[in-house]
Amino acid sequence: MATTKTFKWTGAASDGTKKSGEMTADSKDEVTSALRRMRINPLSISESGSSGGSSLFKRKAKITEKDIVIFTRQFATMFNSGIPIVQGLDILSKQSENKAMAEVVGIIKADVETGMTLAEAMKKHPKYFDDLYVNLVAAGEAGGVLDDVLLRLAVYIEKTMKLKKKVKGAMIYPGIVISVAVLVIAIIMIFVIPIFAKIFTEMGAQLPAPTRSIIWLSNFLGGIGGLMTAGGFIVFVFLFKKYRATEGGKKKTDQMFLKLPVVGDLIRKVAIARFTRTLGTLLNSGVPILDGLDVCAKSSGNKVVEETVYKVRTEVSAGKTVAEPLSSSDIFPSMVVQMISVGESTGALDQMLIKIADFYDDEVDNAVANLTTMLEPMLMVFLGITIGYIVVALYLPIFKMGEVIGGK
Repeated sequence: MATTKTFKWTGAASDGTKKSGEMTADSKDEVTSALRRMRINPLSISESGSSGGSSLFKRKAKITEKDIVIFTRQFATMFNSGIPIVQGLDILSKQSENKAMAEVVGIIKADVETGMTLAEAMKKHPKYFDDLYVNLVAAGEAGGVLDDVLLRLAVYIEKTMKLKKKVKGAMIYPGIVISVAVLVIAIIMIFVIPIFAKIFTEMGAQLPAPTRSIIWLSNFLGGIGGLMTAGGFIVFVFLFKKYRATEGGKKKTDQMFLKLPVVGDLIRKVAIARFTRTLGTLLNSGVPILDGLDVCAKSSGNKVVEETVYKVRTEVSAGKTVAEPLSSSDIFPSMVVQMISVGESTGALDQMLIKIADFYDDEVDNAVANLTTMLEPMLMVFLGITIGYIVVALYLPIFKMGEVIGGK
């Protein structure tokens, strides 16, 4: 399989002006073809970083979800105003502040000019336009409602971004507290306790068990033990990622995450919100249900949910409703199944799915708040016990020496 590389190019446009830029592709031939579709005569093409060491420090502009949302909304507005697709793409490629986005839009424009549909042109850039996006655009083109579909896509991406932000936000506070706690404890163990240990040794004091245990741990972490602990953690993370990269490993770890207290409930609610919003948006835009379920499975982000959705797709293709196979799943609660069943029986499944997604967005908010509320006192208790034990262990010998001096 070819490896995607970044190429620098210079070329002459049809009006004679010289242009240059960077392009991600599998080979120089692919860059040449893309430039010619953009009506640029290539003069030189070289792999980025091959001409000098300084280029190693240059970072290519990235295309974010926000860039895709802005492009989608602007394109929908232009198309709704009667501007032809090619002209709209040309305007967006020239006005985009993100050079990488401008380049991709320019390539899509060139492909559309050669006779490709917009969906076909976008499908060549799966890194930025996934199966959901391409399927919706294809349905919009076929149904003559591309502007409406693009607006739905923009709303969908914004909702998805908001959902991700909520989950990430829930992890920031505990992450900061844990990092600070580990740093403070490490400083105490490695730099503070050895000073007390030296004082106790010089005084010839008989140390109690808690003090001896703290000094032993300090010596362990300050020496080879610290390196072993750090190395062991790095190796564990590396092996865990490798295991997660395998098919069986991803399934096992996803099952484990779903069974975790509080966190598992949050993951389940996020999965339900994503599935229902994705399928609802696809059906509402005219995508066939089997294609919609296929896209939902691929974009689920969880192997357990993916397998469940594929099972639903198989059952639906055999003539069953969506609700029937979902009822035997551990992922989807009975309330969701019943609402989907009502949606199917009334012929308003797409609208019902969007309502479920909105409901579970609020549920994710509550789950995030509960997670933060639960973690905060737990972290405080952990810090209090740890720091308290260290302080007591260090002051016990001092108290005992004070008693001996007072007795004399």
